[in-house]
Amino acid sequence: MKYIYIKTWGCQMNEYDSSMIITLLEKNNQYSLTKSAENADILILNTCSIREKAQEKVFHQLGRWKKIKNNNPKVIIAVGGCVATQEGKEIFKRANYVDIIFGTQTLHRLPKMIDEVEKKRKLSIDISFPKLEKFKYFLAPKKKGYTADISIMEGCNKYCSFCVVPYTRGNEISRPCDDVLFEISLLAKQGIKEINLLGQNVNAYQGPTFNGKVCYFSELIRLVAEIDGIERIRFTTSNPLEFTDDIIEVYKDTPKLVSFLHLPVQSGSNKILNLMKRSYTTEDYTSIIKKLTIARPDIQISSDFIVGFPGESEIDFEKTIEFIKNINFDMSFSFIYSARPGTPASNMNDNLDLKEKKRRLYILQERINIQTMLWSRKMFGSIQSVLVEGVSDKNIMDLYGRTENNRVVTFQGSSEMIGQFVNVKIKKVHTHSLKGELF
Repeated sequence: MKYIYIKTWGCQMNEYDSSMIITLLEKNNQYSLTKSAENADILILNTCSIREKAQEKVFHQLGRWKKIKNNNPKVIIAVGGCVATQEGKEIFKRANYVDIIFGTQTLHRLPKMIDEVEKKRKLSIDISFPKLEKFKYFLAPKKKGYTADISIMEGCNKYCSFCVVPYTRGNEISRPCDDVLFEISLLAKQGIKEINLLGQNVNAYQGPTFNGKVCYFSELIRLVAEIDGIERIRFTTSNPLEFTDDIIEVYKDTPKLVSFLHLPVQSGSNKILNLMKRSYTTEDYTSIIKKLTIARPDIQISSDFIVGFPGESEIDFEKTIEFIKNINFDMSFSFIYSARPGTPASNMNDNLDLKEKKRRLYILQERINIQTMLWSRKMFGSIQSVLVEGVSDKNIMDLYGRTENNRVVTFQGSSEMIGQFVNVKIKKVHTHSLKGELF
């Protein structure tokens, strides 16, 4: 028996890729997954380059794994994902005990690369960009829960000044519509009830169809909603530039699409948005939200914010706080700006020190937390449809599940309810979680 240990950093797309890697190696190389790095025959690091000092984080981890390889020279160490695509052979120069370096678009070649390493015992590297080739080797991953992510497209064409995604994932390319629907159908047969459609710019999806036409994102959502067994649909991450009226219309006629949307804005200052090369204004964003609230009055919005971007003044930051209040965001992912190597913003004058950036981040997150709690309080006494995911870790007498707006709810119920949708009346609210009873 051979064992694989995989550590995944970053977004849901990376998690999805890791699930593909595990399935491929189980099928083609007869590996089994282990939770112990010390027991593994192959160690795989699926990396992310979004956060600050991503490269150093990789080498710190590899340093820990070097000790394992020193004890067992036959252990194979593989590095993949965004940092691998960026750094390529430079990884081997700093860590010459690494055996495999693969890119975001070449993970499907891992079985062959492993065979080569086992035979020749020398570095195998492939960080090329074969368009969508990896999906041709798709093997439906086995799902243990009742929700599943599915990648419908790769890459991004936007080239925001701060972002490395176009350089590590390539340009936008959409999977064929029929392939996506087939994969979701397989998942539904495994008992999956909730699907999350993934893409770096998911609402730009334009998948080819079997008859030579194009399936746009709005149409894909409607087709997914028709699949037996799929009861709830989410998607992430979308871009305001392509949040078109046809997508907004889906909220009117497709109840399986949740009343919750994550729509990154990044800043509430048009000056900063321009420096970020986001190509929309706060007025454009506000117009989208107004249309959405007409189509789905109970919709809740979350977003992304970068604090302390080069050139951000105190006035720009205050505009962001005011924008957060006006839109009334429910949640957010917010970060201090840090330069990503190779991006245009990395050459800009970073005018703020870390202390000031942290101060602004604290103020922003406190504002969001206030609004999150207010949204939670609105749910008090309401009846929520909850997908039951399992037994609560905190109390074995309770079950837990998620509402449409992505809040965890605990309540008393029987194990037969796991994997089903139940109605729960909210009896107690916290900022990010709820307590209820069956209704």
